[in-house]
Amino acid sequence: MRIVSPNFSDILEPNVEIKRFPDGDDYVCIPPVKNEPSLLFHRLYPNQDVSLMQAMLMLSTLKKGGSPTTLVSPYLPYARQDKIFKEGEALSAEIICNLLAHAGAKKLVTIDCHFMKREGTSVYGGLEIESISANKLLIEHARKKAGEIEVISPDIGANYLVKEFGGKSMEKKRGEYVSGRETYRKIESLERSFEVKGKNILILDDMISTGGTMLKAVENVKKGGAKKVLCAATHGFFLKDSLQKLNAACDSVFVTDSIPSPVSEVSIRPLLKKYL
Repeated sequence: MRIVSPNFSDILEPNVEIKRFPDGDDYVCIPPVKNEPSLLFHRLYPNQDVSLMQAMLMLSTLKKGGSPTTLVSPYLPYARQDKIFKEGEALSAEIICNLLAHAGAKKLVTIDCHFMKREGTSVYGGLEIESISANKLLIEHARKKAGEIEVISPDIGANYLVKEFGGKSMEKKRGEYVSGRETYRKIESLERSFEVKGKNILILDDMISTGGTMLKAVENVKKGGAKKVLCAATHGFFLKDSLQKLNAACDSVFVTDSIPSPVSEVSIRPLLKKYL
């Protein structure tokens, strides 16, 4: 098995040359791989559109060399766009998976794939996907910080992260809003049907983007009398000032290094060790 990687320098020595021409086109050069299975370790975020194009160039090159390739990427971009809410929208998650499969990916290994909402293997968009969960690593890290904790998720979609630890899920309540001719739904609040008073609480989700959902969850459990509140996620985007807001609202915020950030305290290396 040959390992190919351009941008996983925190885990692997890069061995793919990637550069950009003055007109913005990408150049890719891979060490010769002939009729040998390959593992392509490639981060698809940040700069997801460029990184996806680079992935397809590398996959296609390996495919032409007769190399069946497994793509290992901690975060799959566009995974949140797996449903069509109004006519004319692109089903982006399916399209991306289809493009990767067509380029030459026999399988994608990723971490807490948003649309799968479970750990395991599935086929989507013509691509076999293995989603590995970071939940155990994140919960272990929380216990080192706070001792005995109860784990909850901020919505039903992330319930798979907490249920094996006896965790419960909050429920999103949405309201409809009108802007011009458009009507859209927005999260108004989170509702909780379980007790948190006097407990150390870990709120666990697959990702933190703008932090809006997590902040509402923190507010809810604090009002319920939680002793300590920790926030964690597999993927941390922390758009705009969301990290500052979360740091001010709770006792601790941390994520994995699937997307490097100032609070990437949990390494994904143990999750990928069988592929290294």
